[in-house]
Amino acid sequence: MSKAVYDTRFFSALYYSKDERLLQRIREEKRRQEKFISTVVIHEVYRLSLQREGRETAMLRIALLKQDFKVIPVTAEIAEISAELRQKHQLSMGDSMIAATASSLKAMCVSDDPHFKRIKEIKTTWI
Repeated sequence: MSKAVYDTRFFSALYYSKDERLLQRIREEKRRQEKFISTVVIHEVYRLSLQREGRETAMLRIALLKQDFKVIPVTAEIAEISAELRQKHQLSMGDSMIAATASSLKAMCVSDDPHFKRIKEIKTTWI
């Protein structure tokens, strides 16, 4: 199987979607072997969970993410790629960091965010 970097929207769908068909596809996607997330996703999922459900849920979710996904830190190389992508495609810092992580790993970015589709330097997919 190919490498994949997951955007925060994947986890938002996992945790908050009521669509059973979508949730089934998400569960299938989670079986992928080479799964990565940026430290930015840790921040965004923690914050989203903290806002909606509180600190205990946020901490539990992050612990599970760290078990199930390889967490890629923001290195100097990723920061430089991110700045280039952010400037070129007018992205938020979070999106540009996630895209740069996918680019540096030569991995597919799993997201339904239309911003990622504009970035020719990476490939995207959605479940």
